[in-house]
Amino acid sequence: MVSKPIKYGAVVASVAILGYLMGLDVKQMTSLIVLAGMIGATLMFWRFRLVFAFFALALMLGTDLLEIDLLIKFAHLDTILFLASMMVVVGYLEEARFFEYVIDRLQAIIGNRPRAMVVFFMAMSALLAALVDEVTSILIMTAVLLDFTSRYNLNPVRFIILSIFATNIGSSATVVGNPVGVMIAFQAQLGFADFLRWATPISIASLTLCILLSLFVFRKDIEQLSQAMKSESSVKITAIEKADGGHRVDIRKPAVIFLATIIGLILHTPIEQALGLGKNAMLLGVPFLFAGIVLFMERERARELVERRIDWWTLLFFMIFFASVGTLSHTGATQVFANLILANAGDSLTTLSLVVMIVGGLMSAFMDNVLAVATWIPIIKTLGEFGVNVFPLWWTMLFASTFWGNLTVIGSTANIVAVGMLERRERIHITLRQWIGVGVAITLPTAAMALTLILIQLPLMI
Repeated sequence: MVSKPIKYGAVVASVAILGYLMGLDVKQMTSLIVLAGMIGATLMFWRFRLVFAFFALALMLGTDLLEIDLLIKFAHLDTILFLASMMVVVGYLEEARFFEYVIDRLQAIIGNRPRAMVVFFMAMSALLAALVDEVTSILIMTAVLLDFTSRYNLNPVRFIILSIFATNIGSSATVVGNPVGVMIAFQAQLGFADFLRWATPISIASLTLCILLSLFVFRKDIEQLSQAMKSESSVKITAIEKADGGHRVDIRKPAVIFLATIIGLILHTPIEQALGLGKNAMLLGVPFLFAGIVLFMERERARELVERRIDWWTLLFFMIFFASVGTLSHTGATQVFANLILANAGDSLTTLSLVVMIVGGLMSAFMDNVLAVATWIPIIKTLGEFGVNVFPLWWTMLFASTFWGNLTVIGSTANIVAVGMLERRERIHITLRQWIGVGVAITLPTAAMALTLILIQLPLMI
């Protein structure tokens, strides 16, 4: 078999040749090679991704691809701070055994029906993503699933992947589910009602297909869960009571923190409008408020909570990865890509939709969906100036940037956050080989369904 370093070298060399054939200049070529090198290293050497990220950052600074002010601009500090504050809140809820309590209540309702439990977890992942955002959803659901699988001594990997799939699909249902939805809404002048009409039905249909496919693809894991649940069926005392010597734990404070945080995130836009604040000010302000409340409540353990519960390894990787992606637009490489697509795609809506779904989807899967959408926005706008009806292309871009996030382990922010939590809590590492097979099995059918439903509705999209 070919060794990983040889494969890695072949990938980087292939990207360099592709860049040369596309006519990139030296800086554009360098930015593409650095990004390709970082993506390749992340996929092939996942456990050492931060090592390669540090080398990539040093190279970008040393070759003048990136300056300090641009590093700060591209690093998405708002996303990093959001994640850090939410990790504090979720960490507190875990230590207060709130999620264990939730699981106990769920099992009391659903009973020992593993397939129903899996369907519920996937539906809840998608619903939370649609109501708040994909990152909040995956932080909460990963914590829930880690507690759930540890209860039955099961490997949590496949169940977390299930939740990630549902989260990415659910994030397309509303304008607040994913940052790319906000970008598209502003550029295409779409409102919340437009998303309810055009995006939500397709998202629900695709989620249904995803769940059905997942029940088949992950049937062995569900069978293992079934066996584990049967062996525990005679135990009457709940897990949270066992953990406290038979006495119930008071979860009133954690429940209030949880519900208040979720409600605050759902209502962040009306709050901003009422207070005259800038867009998304309270999207960041709400988790910081409740993280502060948590740290005040846990005064003696506040420092320990921050040090143990915030996944600094993942957050540092995010910052450098975002900065590396940003150099493509800074050097003008994305404009070259845009011109090539415009020159070769033609003006057929069916052909353009297919190109957006495949090319935009692959860009989202292997780079960053925000960059993919940012690259496609000027292309779609230019097509509109040429007289093309671009309304369906906006929706195609939305589903391409969210659904294809299920293809690879770095396909979306939710993926990396969940995998980082898994590594931190359980010391389990997910490889590209473990992911890609099931990723393909879910991504291609759901993306095809979304595209088909868009094409069927083309006569209505005027």
